[in-house]
Amino acid sequence: MISRSTIDRVFETARVEEVIGEFVQLKKAGSNFKGLSPFVDEKSPSFMVSPVKQIWKDFSTGKGGNAISFLMEHEHYSYPEAIKWLAKKYNIEIEETEQSSEEKAQMNERESMFLVSKFAKDYFQDTMLNSSKGKAIGLSYFKERGFTEATIKTFELGYCLDEWDAFTKRALEKGYDLKYLSATGLTIVKENRQFDRFKGRVMFPIHSMSGRILGFGGRILTADKKAAKYLNSPESDIYHKGKILYGLYQAKKEIAKQDNCYLVEGYTDVISFHQSGIENVVASSGTALTSDQIRLVNRLTKNITVLFDGDAAGIRASIRGIDLILEQGMNVKVVQFPDGEDPDSFAKSHSQTALKEYLEDSAQDFINFKVSLLLQESKNDPVKKAGVIRDIVSSISKIPDGIQREIYVQECARIMDISERVLFSELAQLLKKGLQEKSKANKQQSARTQDPNEPPPEYFLEQEQAQMGLVKGGVTAGKVDQLSILEKEIIRILLVFGNEDADFIEEVESEDEDGKITISQRKYSNNVSAEIYVHLQEDEIEFTNPVFQEIYTEIIHQLNQSEQLEVDALVNHSNSEISATVTSIIMDEEKHQLSNWQSKNIEVKSSLEVLPKLVTDAIFNLRRVLIAKKIEALVAEAAENNTVDLDAIKNYTGLRIRLFGKLNRVV
Repeated sequence: MISRSTIDRVFETARVEEVIGEFVQLKKAGSNFKGLSPFVDEKSPSFMVSPVKQIWKDFSTGKGGNAISFLMEHEHYSYPEAIKWLAKKYNIEIEETEQSSEEKAQMNERESMFLVSKFAKDYFQDTMLNSSKGKAIGLSYFKERGFTEATIKTFELGYCLDEWDAFTKRALEKGYDLKYLSATGLTIVKENRQFDRFKGRVMFPIHSMSGRILGFGGRILTADKKAAKYLNSPESDIYHKGKILYGLYQAKKEIAKQDNCYLVEGYTDVISFHQSGIENVVASSGTALTSDQIRLVNRLTKNITVLFDGDAAGIRASIRGIDLILEQGMNVKVVQFPDGEDPDSFAKSHSQTALKEYLEDSAQDFINFKVSLLLQESKNDPVKKAGVIRDIVSSISKIPDGIQREIYVQECARIMDISERVLFSELAQLLKKGLQEKSKANKQQSARTQDPNEPPPEYFLEQEQAQMGLVKGGVTAGKVDQLSILEKEIIRILLVFGNEDADFIEEVESEDEDGKITISQRKYSNNVSAEIYVHLQEDEIEFTNPVFQEIYTEIIHQLNQSEQLEVDALVNHSNSEISATVTSIIMDEEKHQLSNWQSKNIEVKSSLEVLPKLVTDAIFNLRRVLIAKKIEALVAEAAENNTVDLDAIKNYTGLRIRLFGKLNRVV
């Protein structure tokens, strides 16, 4: 584990503008920097960096944070990987916290396996590029496949000599332990002899998302029918085939930028596409697609386009993976290549423009593709057609979003010429069955007793049915959540102006001997945070948005400790939701700089000039909405119980009218 002191040093030393400047071209914009978004294609800058606040925000995607979060978003590093990257950049020595002997042993084992794998990758590549046999056999094979030197280096391709133990001998000479050569599967150990697993094969290193070598795929170059055409590293502590996608390391930036991932089957499919300019492509490496692999893509985009070659049998087997993608809440499209073509051959025989056009023009929604595919098999057989419909509805039932399910049911009904009612009924049965199976699995997994306050499974089924619109009547749009908007405004004022002092005006009521009430005004100075805290405490207000409540609690804790709001602590908070929300709110203040209003002679008024009104309006508006909700609750209660508390309703209504008056609104 990286020590807290190291993490603190990284935060203190790293400069967000220097870090981001290595990936994005930044230009000065007032006290900030701006540039084109690194996450989407755009012509006008929507990306802003604040050196003063040490944060950034991309207004085109809504992403934002500090230097760490940028590396995690842009480079897709884990938190420890981002810390290590910054530590290396700023020459900060990484201190590790004390670990148990078991943890140390496990870490050392894994690290040794990574070191052996990196050596193997370097050895295979050096052998291919610099030895006479490597050039004549391995390099010539890749050149014949049409791969350029740049592509070969990008994917770090290599060659293992066709000798029994050439690699193993070299590794042992270099001091690598046979234990780890065996553990990674690079060397096969039998009794007192050792053999190179990938003897005589061209090598495809398999990278983690951050670029570490996890394993290898090797292709044989001879016509030996007894040997497998492709051979992969065996499962190990660092290599799990079902949790890896080939090419993800090279594709991750473009997947996020294009907001789409092309999914193919083999190594050469990925490499040919990449060389043709389609870089947002990964491969399942010939294995059946797994949920873990889909989740890797889900970190980068919600959109997957599955590419099938013309082999009908292959399509039938691979199409099962679509249901897994749908279960993850992702959007699926399908492209089928002409008979006899696969992604590799098609990319080689077409220009980049033609390839891109084909992918765009041929992409089908999964339901249209599946219908056309399965209907060919059913022809005019009513029984088979019914089976096709059930198969398609089964796929639709995997989609978590109820609105999307309803839309797909309607589309299926149109294409298959069948009533929506029948499809909804079939869908409801599948959902009920799925929930029951899930409930049964949960009960088997957990020995804990059922909480008596927890709703039964039937409740969730009803919610599912209501969400997907089984009770017909269409989809109703939700009302704008005024309360959440006003709560966000309170948090914004605290974050931006919480340490400022301002002059406020208080209305004071006084009553003379005749009972006449007069209202006078009293001016007083107060800290903005203290002013808001007093009013919210007086009204016993709690935020309905849980993230806003957490931020507010943190702010009050800081004020109680030091009477000073430390925004940096919130920006760098360990809770990523708090950090992201705070950053987003703060950077919204700088958004006007992107438009460069000053150059257009448009004056942007500072919020500090109207700060007292800003604070009181935010508080009064929050009270106004809360009072309106209270009146609604009283009216609803009256309708239910046939008793009306007129005094309470009258008092709240009067208070609401007064608040409208203070806000200069018309009731």
